[in-house]
Amino acid sequence: MRKILISALCIIAVLYSCGKKDSSVTLPDGSLDKCTLRFSWWGGDDRHEATLKAIELWNSIHPDIEIKPEYGGWDGWSEKINTQISSGTEADIMQINYDWLVTLSPDGTGFYDLNKLDDFLDLSGFRDDVLSFGNVNGHLNAVAVSVSGRGLFYNSKVFERLGVEYPSTWDELVGLGKTFGEHGLYPLDLDIQSGGTAWYLAVVYVQQKTGNNFIDMNGNLGFSVENLQTALDFYKLLEDNHVIRNVRTRTDSDGNAALYQSPEFINGNIAGVLEWGSAVGKYESVLEEGVLEAGDFLKDDSGNSGGWFVKPSLLYAISANTKYPDESAEFIDFLLNNEECADILGTSRGIPASSYAEKRLESTGKIAGLVQENYEMLESMDTVTISPYMELARMKEFYNDAIEKVSYKLADTHEVAQELYNNINDYLESLK
Repeated sequence: MRKILISALCIIAVLYSCGKKDSSVTLPDGSLDKCTLRFSWWGGDDRHEATLKAIELWNSIHPDIEIKPEYGGWDGWSEKINTQISSGTEADIMQINYDWLVTLSPDGTGFYDLNKLDDFLDLSGFRDDVLSFGNVNGHLNAVAVSVSGRGLFYNSKVFERLGVEYPSTWDELVGLGKTFGEHGLYPLDLDIQSGGTAWYLAVVYVQQKTGNNFIDMNGNLGFSVENLQTALDFYKLLEDNHVIRNVRTRTDSDGNAALYQSPEFINGNIAGVLEWGSAVGKYESVLEEGVLEAGDFLKDDSGNSGGWFVKPSLLYAISANTKYPDESAEFIDFLLNNEECADILGTSRGIPASSYAEKRLESTGKIAGLVQENYEMLESMDTVTISPYMELARMKEFYNDAIEKVSYKLADTHEVAQELYNNINDYLESLK
């Protein structure tokens, strides 16, 4: 019986060790070994095409370190990466979103500490404030590829046809609804399915109006119930004045399609979008060249243009489970700093945060167009750094649910604001 018991315990121990996720971290050895690395990212076709060409260049330069691409659109991508990380099957190198640092690495150990990889990853071309975006609890979890903000972009042909100017104030934006409505058109649309875009604009409006920040960098809610109601009232004002489509109209027309894929936008029935400067290329690509133009960041009647957000548009991170940290760091260095790679990637991920890549693109005249206009306008403004907590998936569910309730008139804005306040506060407290 004793032998049988010992044998059984040994079998259980072996099975447990096989099923248990390996939590050990492979240390850098200062050399580059032959291996195959996986690199995952999301984006539009312009980003995919450029990145695949960059990988082709890498594989020709480093035949012993093959990069295997894994890519797709944004819809469902966050859920996919969460599943991979929870099962230890994530790619070696990942393009990550800012808020993933909160959910996937709250103590700083969820991704590899890039501070340990300076033999192969040169960060001398990055400002300290840019590097700080990827710092968690003293660990450099990721490097910001670019810094971006959402801006307003308009179909110039539609505006010219109607004989109207791009708005520069909130009141001017609201006033456009009447003119566009007479022609069955909309001057703008805010896609609630795409990362809480509608809520984003309403928050900017309130931040500018009150000087209060929605959520701080430590995850504290800075809006009162009254502030949240003001945001929802503003959203309702846009719907009521035919500035944007209501949720029912948008859903009936587009279903779950992203706005840049919507016939309403492609055909010019929707004449404006709110989009990150680093991602506006997907909207440009579906219209005639040069038709989409950047508009002003809206301000109040006194000329105050504060309250607009900036953030790292995306970051590169290395899996904490990779067996090839040195090789992964070398590839990230290539993506961030290599001049030939910069030529290929261009501004498909925004204007590079690496001064080496930025200077290369400047010297070749590749920093131009809407990405540059958006970047330069943000640089000249008094902006607010967005809190990663604002972009958490669960938070976006709260925003979108609140907007839908207001749009479908299921409750008044004060009731919805109180519910939203409770949901956000409770969730942020639970994270702490």
